[in-house]
Amino acid sequence: MIIQQIGHAEFLIETESGMRIVTDPYGEGCGYPVRKLRADAALVSHGHHDHNAVENLTGLQTVVDREGIYTLSKGIRVTAIKGFHDDAMGSKRGETLLFLLEAEGLRIVHLGDLGCMLNEEQMNILKKPDVLMIPAGGFYTIDGKTARKTADLLQAGVLLPMHYKTKHNADWPISGPEDFLEGIPEKEIRRDIDVLRITASDIVCQPRAVIFKA
Repeated sequence: MIIQQIGHAEFLIETESGMRIVTDPYGEGCGYPVRKLRADAALVSHGHHDHNAVENLTGLQTVVDREGIYTLSKGIRVTAIKGFHDDAMGSKRGETLLFLLEAEGLRIVHLGDLGCMLNEEQMNILKKPDVLMIPAGGFYTIDGKTARKTADLLQAGVLLPMHYKTKHNADWPISGPEDFLEGIPEKEIRRDIDVLRITASDIVCQPRAVIFKA
């Protein structure tokens, strides 16, 4: 499996079979350069345009934007469950979907615009992901320290922070990934990479955290 962070909360996941899955495609106004991508499926956590710009994707066959269990292809399944975009049961910013992608013996979790700690039911569904894509910038989502606590409680493997401050959104009232990464030895962090290649057999060789090239 190949994973690439396009920017913000948008990732491109490509399986060995060639299926291309994009998470939370962003649109104009997000700060990041908008890229047109080919994708077989899109996982859309909520209706804000920095997460739901499916018009920038071509070849789409499936858009997962509601709760449920979806079979994208043989051996590739997505479970989408409800979460909250804030710490007030969604009364400030609404709801967000939390995704579990199961493929090639891997569990990949994307937490959308999560704005609070996970509850027990959510934890039980999402626990022990091999790869965790988690917002860490604060203000609009959980902050770095809360994200790290969430990752630890989930017993997550490889950590992919997202939705934090970069050169592309420097005027946003959010922070960088430093608080999230605190305490992780630098030798266990891979920085400025374009692509993460991962299989179920090489999990033990993977870094603890990855910062993709912005």
